[in-house]
Amino acid sequence: MAAISVHQFAQCITCHAWSPDHSMVAFCPNSNEVHIYRLSQDKWEKVHVLQKHDQIVSGIDWSARSNRIVTASHDRNSYVWNLEGSEWVPTLVILRLNRAALCVQWSPKENKFAVGSGAKTVCICYYEQENNWWVSKLIRKRHDSSVTGVAWHPNNILLATTSTDGKCRVFSTFIKGVDTKDSRTGTSSDSKFGEQILQLDLSFSWAFGVKWSPSGNTLAYVGHNSMIYFVDDVGPSPLAQNVAFRDLPLRDVLFVSERMVVGVGFDCSPMVFAADERGIWSFVRFLGERKMASSGSKYGSQFSEAFGKLYGQSKHGVSNDAVEPSRSRGGVHENCINCIVPLRQPGISTVMRFSTSGLDGKVVVWDLENQADLSDYL
Repeated sequence: MAAISVHQFAQCITCHAWSPDHSMVAFCPNSNEVHIYRLSQDKWEKVHVLQKHDQIVSGIDWSARSNRIVTASHDRNSYVWNLEGSEWVPTLVILRLNRAALCVQWSPKENKFAVGSGAKTVCICYYEQENNWWVSKLIRKRHDSSVTGVAWHPNNILLATTSTDGKCRVFSTFIKGVDTKDSRTGTSSDSKFGEQILQLDLSFSWAFGVKWSPSGNTLAYVGHNSMIYFVDDVGPSPLAQNVAFRDLPLRDVLFVSERMVVGVGFDCSPMVFAADERGIWSFVRFLGERKMASSGSKYGSQFSEAFGKLYGQSKHGVSNDAVEPSRSRGGVHENCINCIVPLRQPGISTVMRFSTSGLDGKVVVWDLENQADLSDYL
């Protein structure tokens, strides 16, 4: 089993993030608070409680270099927390939203962060040295529904978003005075702030969990229709693939290498997807069990299987193989996994360890180092 540690912190966790040295974890226990625990002598002890928001905290990100925490909440506010002495001091960020903030992420250079919201807008926030505060510029009138996910390209300029309108979009976030011209590369070289570089209409359902590969050459996101989408050569002529699976939908994804993605969601167990030498993506297996994905009959027709279950019939049409019983839900997690966070090592692009949290209140750390059948993709 790839899970190396399991910690029951609360009854439910909405999101979590790790300190730069991975000695502390911050999470929201489905409330307006953020709890910070430190590992001390093999035991987790609560060391801080961040109390400033009025409603559920929906997003947390802990910067790796500057050691700052950014939080976003349904109360339409965001705070940047700085550790001064032994206390975390909040700074309010003016988002100018009239709906809930749903997700947040620091940019790679940590000079900006992005907030997705239910107001159909994305806030790009940066620090104004002259006025000593955090301000935001809004990307408006581009989304038709709530923004569920944001992901920064490694160049610190491009930002990918997913939305409940079913679309994935890529924008330029170049801000004069914050970004340098030499950081403009590829398709963003002549783009102004808020300019849409790409819109992907691959999903006909809600879209979630967008991520870039370590090189920034590949984009992945998931749909609520139990599909995952991979896009290469992001630009005027992108190359898109989709992988359908019969299991429950995913909520978030993580690139652990250029050729391997881990997805988490309603099936309670992480799912591994990998690309072969030709660049064709496919489902490999669930983490935490040795069961491999079977061919055709298992993943070929989710439509016919759904109706087979509805009417108590067998699954027909794709193969004559006997249908295996439905895989029992859960494993280490006992409820939906809604967050996956990499535990990166400095200077190494491949992610060997990552953590997941979910509605069961657990934070689980996973290790891929001893997974022999996955080593070819790492």
